[in-house]
Amino acid sequence: MVEELNFKQELVGVFGKPVAENPTQVMVEAAFHHHQLDWRYLTLEVDPADLGDAVRGARAMGFRGFNCTIPHKVAVIEHLDGLGESASTMGAVNCVVNRDGQFIGENTDGKGFVVALKDIIDLSNKSFVLFGAGGAARAIGVEVALAGATSITIVNRSEKRGRELVELLNAGTSARADYVKWEGEFSIPEGTDVVVNATSIGLFPDIDAVLAFDIDSLSPEMVVADVIPNPPRTRFVRDAETAGCKVIDGLGMLVNQGIIGIEYWTGVTPDPMVMRAALEKVFGN
Repeated sequence: MVEELNFKQELVGVFGKPVAENPTQVMVEAAFHHHQLDWRYLTLEVDPADLGDAVRGARAMGFRGFNCTIPHKVAVIEHLDGLGESASTMGAVNCVVNRDGQFIGENTDGKGFVVALKDIIDLSNKSFVLFGAGGAARAIGVEVALAGATSITIVNRSEKRGRELVELLNAGTSARADYVKWEGEFSIPEGTDVVVNATSIGLFPDIDAVLAFDIDSLSPEMVVADVIPNPPRTRFVRDAETAGCKVIDGLGMLVNQGIIGIEYWTGVTPDPMVMRAALEKVFGN
């Protein structure tokens, strides 16, 4: 049986490898339904060799935009008409927006994190400790620097990746970035304002995996954030709460990056509670 697409609807989508139940699709379509938007968010598996054809197809079908997942976040750039500031700085795109027929690449991951963080703390002149140096760490590092953070310490086991991120931040932003090799338990420096886990440690099903840092180095003045949405209350988040820290779970980042994408595509600011509730159903919370 072939399902016919209603081409009177506006279309957005995600190019990448679909999962059994795509949390972002569930979240975005819940927002479309709640706000009575006649839009669809489609999950489309795109082989790397076919990425150019997929983007041309999206143009031909009048897509209002799409998300990109691994492995397309960098490769898609050559098929676009331009980049937003943060996407240009970090050299990666996760959200494409059709602006007057031009496909413009943005990166909403870090932006979503910053929105969640600003609900708790003013980022101006703040110091960060960032565990990890992958895509999430890159997006967060760039965005918090652009939002006013002055000091970012990258803690990572791979020295090559850690130093690459430090070089990117020092060259592309006004923040001062430093690298510390992650060996044994890392102790959070006194005076740190925000601590972020941007690694996959604690992601389902390895929910009992321990982030190697000295829990006693946390203090109640610190804000602690985890990018992992499943489970939302990771061991890292629970340990930070025990230490008296204010915390942000991974659902906060995921919801806010979704809000930004929907705003880019539709011009409508969706209800974050509707989107979070949809994610909580997916993750069984």
